[in-house]
Amino acid sequence: MTKPGRRFEFWKTTLRGARYVVAPMVDQSELAWRLLSRRHGAELCYTPMLHAQVFVRDANYRKDNLYSEVCPEDRPLITQFCANDPEVFVQACLLAQDYCDAIDLNLGCPQMIAKRGHYGVFLQDEWELLEKMVKLANEKISVPITCKIRVFNKMEETVQYAQMLEKAGCQLLTVHGRTKDQKGPATGIASWEHIKAVRNAVNIPVFANGNIQHLSDVEQCMEETGVQGVMSAEGNLHNPALFEGHSPPVWEMAEEYLEVVSQYPPCTLSYVRAHLFKLWHHTLQIHKDLREELAKVKNLQGLTEVSRQLRLRCQEEITNGGEEAGQVVGLPFPHWICQPYVRPVPKAPVANSNGTEVKAVCHKRALSQEDSDGASDALSKNKQKKKARNPHKNFCPEQKPKYIKCEQCGNPKGNHCVFNLCRGCCKKKAHKEVADCPSHGLRFKTKSRGLQEEEDGGLLNGTPSPPTDPPQRTDCGLRHGLTGT
Repeated sequence: MTKPGRRFEFWKTTLRGARYVVAPMVDQSELAWRLLSRRHGAELCYTPMLHAQVFVRDANYRKDNLYSEVCPEDRPLITQFCANDPEVFVQACLLAQDYCDAIDLNLGCPQMIAKRGHYGVFLQDEWELLEKMVKLANEKISVPITCKIRVFNKMEETVQYAQMLEKAGCQLLTVHGRTKDQKGPATGIASWEHIKAVRNAVNIPVFANGNIQHLSDVEQCMEETGVQGVMSAEGNLHNPALFEGHSPPVWEMAEEYLEVVSQYPPCTLSYVRAHLFKLWHHTLQIHKDLREELAKVKNLQGLTEVSRQLRLRCQEEITNGGEEAGQVVGLPFPHWICQPYVRPVPKAPVANSNGTEVKAVCHKRALSQEDSDGASDALSKNKQKKKARNPHKNFCPEQKPKYIKCEQCGNPKGNHCVFNLCRGCCKKKAHKEVADCPSHGLRFKTKSRGLQEEEDGGLLNGTPSPPTDPPQRTDCGLRHGLTGT
């Protein structure tokens, strides 16, 4: 456990007393976005959440998500991992510690993928496991361990949870003032009271997360909770200049971001597209043709051109519309100004004839008449796009072809596999038995026979086959001046 006198030293020195923090966001807090945010007031950034197990086993994953993004301007930086195994978490930390200033354990992700993978907020009831993970990492790695958590409904339980992590070795705690059930349409308001209670109960720096849409919210949160810093996620995505207290025209931020992307390649195209959708969100509700175009383009030049077209339309609207140009009901500023997106309030349950409440059902969007070909089933927008690319595609489960399963793993087997296996299992079996499988293009037996014939032919011709390995120099040979050749 960190000595009492040094608990704030890490925040004051390594993190330079950071107060304005950009949150870890999957596929969104990449290098280019972090650099843009730092230009406009952000003092500390996190990497996107990385999967510890994949990070350990996949060198390309490490390179693409951390090693290739090393940049002197991108400090201080905290790398965030999701994990549920202490040893794997420590291995990932050891591989990442030289490329960042601290390692963060994600205990706040509430999405379904985190539930399936058993990480994020779905570990918050497993205190013994979390204590072991944090304690082991704190002992083994050279940079501090931090944690990002969500609150429990009960304030006392939240406080005890934070104190347990502090005792285990956590040196900075970010508290998202929402429970694990507050997500999507049910996001609601974050509880600053829970954050304040944690701040008063621990002796390590605390960052607050939740309800941050403007710089005034940052100042109010710090005043009400007493935290050392405030983290922004969605507010930052819609306005990268949030920490400057500035709401610039969207095209200024979009053009500057695209410039940073071109200066620090490579940047995954889907990340860039997602950022432009967030920045231009309000304008794309009006210019829907360009929304479709933004979704279709296949390269950075295409995304840049769509953003330019949006800028020209907005500027034309300003020229022709006068003082009321761009005003949209529900928005405090014209739609081309960077401003937060507020989720609509969920619809209230409807009472049926018996007086019981019935939850509102979200129906899938139906195909247009020309695309449906008389089909009565409604398709999602994603399936509509697939059908537009392939009109003969069939989405009816009953009519889909039934595949025979592999005898070993359950995946679909090869139609003509000699072992009745999928390709992966077939390859292992064919290699083990030195057999062929023409269906999967495997020729272990044929290649082995060919090598044997070459060796036999060489012996018949009086030509010895070359040795497979060169002779090694031995200690004895070195001692007597021999080379071993």
